[in-house]
Amino acid sequence: MDHSFVLHIPDAELESEPLAREQIVSGTPEVTGKVVWESQDGRQLRGIWQITPGVVTDTEADELFVVISGSATIEVEGGPTLNVGPGDMAVLREGDRTTWTVHETLRKAYAINL
Repeated sequence: MDHSFVLHIPDAELESEPLAREQIVSGTPEVTGKVVWESQDGRQLRGIWQITPGVVTDTEADELFVVISGSATIEVEGGPTLNVGPGDMAVLREGDRTTWTVHETLRKAYAINL
């Protein structure tokens, strides 16, 4: 979108974003999401992301996010363990290797810089 807008995050319709098999540690987590804004150069993204319970690994981008619903424990390799839930804001750094243990379906709003 190239104009100002509002979006009610809890009700936003999301699209399937299949996980790579090697990212799944346990369970059958499913990821959905939606990019709601992207800069012209493609280096900044704003969106909504959701994951169902399970354990997955990831290598992070430079990201700020706010949890809308659900909860997870995010272990950063060589760094802190982050417990996140509704209303929490978190920052992940580019290159962070993480393990997400999703306790209840987590929905977040994010801003990513690539």
